Amino acid sequence: MYLSFYGLNEKPFNSTPDPRFLYLSPGHQEALAQLQYGILERKGFMVLTGKVGTGKTTVLQTLRRRLAGDTAVSYVFHTLPFDGLLCYVLEDLGITEPDESRVRRLIALNKFLIERERAGQNTVLIIDEAQNLDAATLEQIRLLSNFETATSKLLQIVLAGQPELKAKLDLPELRQLKQRVVLACQIPLLIPQEVPEYIRRRLRVAGAHDRNLFNEFAVDRITKYCGGIPRVINILGDHCLVFGYVNYKRRIDLQAVNQAIEYLEESIASPRRILSLGGWRPRRHFQVGSLG
Repeated sequence: MYLSFYGLNEKPFNSTPDPRFLYLSPGHQEALAQLQYGILERKGFMVLTGKVGTGKTTVLQTLRRRLAGDTAVSYVFHTLPFDGLLCYVLEDLGITEPDESRVRRLIALNKFLIERERAGQNTVLIIDEAQNLDAATLEQIRLLSNFETATSKLLQIVLAGQPELKAKLDLPELRQLKQRVVLACQIPLLIPQEVPEYIRRRLRVAGAHDRNLFNEFAVDRITKYCGGIPRVINILGDHCLVFGYVNYKRRIDLQAVNQAIEYLEESIASPRRILSLGGWRPRRHFQVGSLG
């Protein structure tokens, strides 16, 4: 809807984990560098944590892009019991399942990893939202780290999740898994000074000619409201552009941000009102049905 009005090629504040839009704050950059180092050096178990909406999945997708072509990656984002997870990984890596036996599946995976090791290739298993896995499944995942040679790990494993993951790893029954973690990193919230650059970065990638499309008062209000959480910035930023568009505002000002915040707060208070403008009617002649 608002793309041509603001001279954009695409939506700058989509909530999808598109690596092109990743803003590398010092905290995000450090986490990404540590994970990349751990994988390339075949360190084995790694853990990435961060609060909801801080960009963990976007960092992981960027990591996948940065890994060399000789690194095979299985990315698991479903909460599955171990046998289901194992089937998913085999399918993801292109390994033909021998039969329904867990033992045979593990043998097939081990053979695949050995062959890749002999060819000088690496293999990575990334499990997102790992805080949702039960202790039994996490313990079985630990056993996958037993695939190794005398000098290196055959399978690099990254567990990513919310801060609850760290608490879960402190459980007595997972002490062996915690001992295997050789690298743990955390994605912090954006600090206030980083929010303006975060907004400009997303506008730049989306093709904006005016990088100051949000004036300083608007950015300041967004900064204070969103608490350094990129996902909240994205949701609010998208709504700001809609409200600016329907009110013929070529630049997003404080009024547009306040309108968007008011709408979002009402949506939270009323569960039937989802975070979109379906059902809302602007004061002018526009008919707003989607964010397109």
